[in-house]
Order: sequence, then structure tokens, then C-alpha cells
Amino acid sequence: MKKLFAILFAGILLLSCSNNSSNSSSNGEKMFKIGILQLVEHNALDAANKGFVDGLKEAGYEDGKNITIDYQNAQGEQANCITISQKFVNDKVDLILAIATPAAQAAANTTKDIPILVTAVTDPADSKLVANNNVPGGNVTGTSDLTPVNEQMDLLKKLVPSAERIAFLYNSSEQNSKFQVDMAKLKADEMGISYIDATITNPNDIQQVVQSLVGKVDAIYAPTDNMVAAGMANVISITEPAKIPVICGEAGMLEAGGLATYGIDYYELGKLTGRQAVRILRGEALPASMPIEYIQNPVLEVNTNAAQKLGITIPADLQ
Repeated sequence: MKKLFAILFAGILLLSCSNNSSNSSSNGEKMFKIGILQLVEHNALDAANKGFVDGLKEAGYEDGKNITIDYQNAQGEQANCITISQKFVNDKVDLILAIATPAAQAAANTTKDIPILVTAVTDPADSKLVANNNVPGGNVTGTSDLTPVNEQMDLLKKLVPSAERIAFLYNSSEQNSKFQVDMAKLKADEMGISYIDATITNPNDIQQVVQSLVGKVDAIYAPTDNMVAAGMANVISITEPAKIPVICGEAGMLEAGGLATYGIDYYELGKLTGRQAVRILRGEALPASMPIEYIQNPVLEVNTNAAQKLGITIPADLQ
């Protein structure tokens, strides 16, 4: 009996040591678990994710050493966002990074206890993620990708001075996009430009919706909309032959053929979010009292190849 007890005790002790070692780094420090939920793959969100990981690494937090990163991509499906968020809760992660508004909303609705950082969200308060952008008040904080919408509209007018009617191309179910379009409409009213909504609800809508704009508008404004950004190649396949310029919310959309933007650097946005994560992991701050942070100094970017194909002359002050 004593021998059996000794064997059982040794087994329990070994299991306990195994569990403890899985939560500790090689030097005995706590091994933090971080879950990253990204809505969909496209240049801006990919850059934000890379910046976040690099920001952690610069502060000494490296995947496989003292943190474990579980990266999950929802492939643009809200149902996947919910499933992944629940997985992170079940796995008892120490922190969640949610990239893009639908991902952030899924995570925030799944847990009120695990610290959540959001990024690539235009206005967290408007999206009901926080009580106030200055004092979030719950377990959610992060960084905003609010872009200078008014300057983007001014840019449209400079590049397409003859524009009298434009279309706003966006996903009607993405709060981020609606927030920006509402701002752009106020600016268009001020500029005396008429406009129509060109809304999509899934990626399959893009081709039909954009095709319906041919001959009806002089330009398109596309905010930092995740569905449009992921489908920019389809957008440009129609707008380029039709000679319709597309002013974009972020620089990644220019790679597919968008004309120009005043945009933010999503890699730097991710690094800013990474620095927030470091403060939380070190116990220096709680999300409830950490203000939403913003990237300053947006950058002008013009796609000269697109301008040439569209027959647009770039003004000297934009070169």
C-alpha cells in the first residue's frame, strides 16, 4: 500500500510540475498567454498585427520565451470571431488583442474579465466598446485608426477638381465605416459635392455594386473598410477601365490600384498597442483607466501609376 501511495504521489507531483512549467518561462518568470484575433487578412490589419508583436518584442516579450501568442484569423466571418473569442476565454489567456471592430465587439461581448486591447477601430466609444475614449471604464482599451477624413476629401477635390458627384463605398454593417462616411458626407455638403451610398454586405456584392456606379459618379471614396480593403483588386478591376479614381482610407488600398490617401501607419499603430500591452502585463495599468490612443501625423501617399492610368495630373503641391 505504501508503495502504491508513493507512486500515486509521485505522479501527482510530476503533473503539478508539468502544469507549472507550462505557465513559466525558462527562467521561472510567468509565461503570459496572448490571444490575437484578426478579422480578415489585408495589408493594414496584417501590419497592425506585426507592429503589435514587434512592440512586445522590443520590450522583452517574445513568443516562445516569456509569452505564448495564439494568432487566429476569422477570415471575415463574425461567427468565427465569436468562436475564437470563446476559445481564448476557455484557454484562460492573459490578454486578447482584437484587430478591427467586428473582432473587438466579439471579444468584448465574450469576456468582461480578460484585458482586451483593440486596434484598427475608428471610434471605440461609438462602437460601444468603451464607455468613453478617455476613460474606458471596463476591460477594453487600445488604439484608434481614425484617419483625417476631411483632408482625404480635400485630396479628392484636388486630384479630381471636376468631381460633382461621388460614391461612398463601404460595408453598411461595419460601424467603423459608417462613422467615417458620416464625417465625409458633412465635408461633401460643405464642398458642394453631391453623393450616393454604394453599400455592400458581403464580398460577393463588390463587383455588382461598383459596376452600378460606372457612368454615374466622378470618383469613389472608400474609408478604412475591412471588406472593401480585402476586395480592392475587384474594385479596381472595374474602376480603372471606367476611369473612376478611388480615394482611399489607408495606404494598403493603394497597392491594389487606389489613387491616393492621407493615411496612418498601421505598423506603428500596432506598435503603440504593443506598448499598451506591456503596461498591462507588467501590472502598471488597467484597461479601465487607459485612454484610447491615436497615431499622429498622417502621411500623404499618391499612387502615380494609378494616376497615369486614369489620366490624372498630380498637382505640384502633392508631389
